[in-house]
Amino acid sequence: MTKPVTIECDLNVGRGSKGRHELGNGVVVSAAELEPGRVPRVARLMALAIRFEHLVRTGQVASYSQLARLGRVSRARISQIMNLLLLAPNLQEQVLFLSRTRHGRDPIQMRHLQPIALEWDWGRQRRRWACLLRDLLPQEKESGKTGQNCLEVSARQR
Repeated sequence: MTKPVTIECDLNVGRGSKGRHELGNGVVVSAAELEPGRVPRVARLMALAIRFEHLVRTGQVASYSQLARLGRVSRARISQIMNLLLLAPNLQEQVLFLSRTRHGRDPIQMRHLQPIALEWDWGRQRRRWACLLRDLLPQEKESGKTGQNCLEVSARQR
C-alpha cells in the first residue's frame, strides 16, 4: 500500500483586488532587494515571444491568430513579437538580460530590433547588434568613439 506523505511549506495568503484572497508561493521579496528601475519592454516582449512559441508548440493554443484574438491584438503585432525569435540565440539572451531602465525611455526599442531580426545571417545580426549597442547605450557612448551612426548607415543601405 502507499504511505501517507506530509509536505510542509510556508503559505503566503494575501488580499487581492476587490478583497479576494490570493495565494502566493511563500516567497516574499521586499522592494529593497529588487534592483531599481524597470525591465525594458523589449526584454518583456522577448520573454513573451518565447512563451507564445511554447504555447503553440505544445498545442495549448492552436495558432498565432488565436493568440492574437486571446491577447486582443492584431496578427501583425503578434508577428512583430514573434520576429524576435529570429534573432541569433546569443542576441535573444542579451535582450532578455538588458539592464533595467531607471528613468525615461528604454534605450533599445522594438523599432531598433525589427530590422536586425529580419536579417537572415546571424553574423550580420551580431554586427548590427554591436553597432546598435554602441550607438544607443550611454556607457558605450562615453568610450570616446566618434564616427558614423550605425543606425543611419543601415537605414541608407535599405
